[in-house]
Amino acid sequence: MESEAIDSQLADELRSVCRTTVGDELRSITYFTEDVVEQLYLRSDLERTADLVGFADHERRGFHSQSAYRNTQLGDYQATIRLFENGYLSRVIRGPHGVWVTTDAMSIDRFEELTSALETVLTDFAAVADAEAADD
Repeated sequence: MESEAIDSQLADELRSVCRTTVGDELRSITYFTEDVVEQLYLRSDLERTADLVGFADHERRGFHSQSAYRNTQLGDYQATIRLFENGYLSRVIRGPHGVWVTTDAMSIDRFEELTSALETVLTDFAAVADAEAADD
């Protein structure tokens, strides 16, 4: 796995909002930037066999592809949801960082709640990091 550089407060907040929003359907949480990937949670009944670096390489494309959806009648890009045989992967990117969350099946309303919660945490943390950088 690549360097572990996520702020511990951000990691705690991401775990908290995912557990609150998704509940027992939560499978995993992974934080990523252009340079870092760190798994924050993996449900105990799952094996650590996923290629996180490979997943991250694919999900990082979202940093650049979001612009493809600008100015469409769909509105602003919010998240990507991928359907797999054994669950779902939901990716949210805000600013220089993102999170993908894997879940069991759940309603689209819960995916929307999860997206909103993750957007808030990522945006708030980016604002704090920007303010701290400006103070330096």
